[in-house]
Amino acid sequence: MGHFMLRRMFYALPALIAVSIISFLVISIPPGDFITRTAELRAAQGDIMPLAEQEAMRRAYGLDQPVPLQYWNWITGIVTRGDFGYSFAFNLPVKDVIWPRMGLTIVLSLASLLFIWAVAIPIGIYSAVRRYTVGDYVATFLGFLGLAVPNFLLALAAMYIAFAGFGLSVGGLFSPEYVEAPWSWERVVDLLGHLWLPMIVLGTAGTASVIRIIRANLIDELHKPYVTAARAKGKGEFALLMKYPVRHALNPFVSGQNDIFVDIVSGGTIVAIVMGLQTTGPLLLDALRTQDMYMAASFILMLSVLVVIGTLLSDLLLAWLDPRIRYQQG
Repeated sequence: MGHFMLRRMFYALPALIAVSIISFLVISIPPGDFITRTAELRAAQGDIMPLAEQEAMRRAYGLDQPVPLQYWNWITGIVTRGDFGYSFAFNLPVKDVIWPRMGLTIVLSLASLLFIWAVAIPIGIYSAVRRYTVGDYVATFLGFLGLAVPNFLLALAAMYIAFAGFGLSVGGLFSPEYVEAPWSWERVVDLLGHLWLPMIVLGTAGTASVIRIIRANLIDELHKPYVTAARAKGKGEFALLMKYPVRHALNPFVSGQNDIFVDIVSGGTIVAIVMGLQTTGPLLLDALRTQDMYMAASFILMLSVLVVIGTLLSDLLLAWLDPRIRYQQG
């Protein structure tokens, strides 16, 4: 297993390098830059920005250098000093802006994953074992409903119900007095009080999908000869179900965890805008709009690292779950 982990990490390195190059080029190659965008905004307000001032700002920010040199300075700064560059829009180092948002994004994504696991796995197992019962039909209907309703529409409905029906504080991950406050136990409690609503909204579509996957795979496993043989040997029904068919039925679910994680992170952008969440999505969108290149490239790179880590963890969990899988060097 250790050799497999090292081998997968080695394979991930070229992928991360390629993603960093592509993300930087996609942001820097199109015509214009942050200075051009700033000049256009000032011109719209009747304040013409002189060309000399524009060129001076480009030299100050290093935007007058060739794109390959800009990329090299950026990536070497990350590797050697942990310096992700400078945010033109915030007038701050990127790391000072990005880390708080990235931490909250990871917390929300992990909470959504745990919600999916806690809800979808038991319902999927029940739906497969109690096939064509009322509970199975209800779970199937809710699954289709969860897949059909867009997350942003569900977010609007959930916010309205929580506020109008129960008088709960909605919008954002913190109350106004804790948004800029330093971390404390009170701020953590406030975060937990606001986290549950976006967690449910983001986890709904994933829950519906996982229920269908587990149900279909478990139904297929329950009719295989090894289940009949284990039952004939007197194996208890619950122990038989959990030891053999469920473990095998979870294989596609485990291997697809990385896709679910990516969907939560990427699909959470619209939900974050609707609900006013302090996550990476809205900040990345603003960075792309304003061509804040180092901010946008750093976000894309970090999200790519999360995807690679999620893929690695998914493979390791799959190897632990199914003893039939063997990894060989070659």
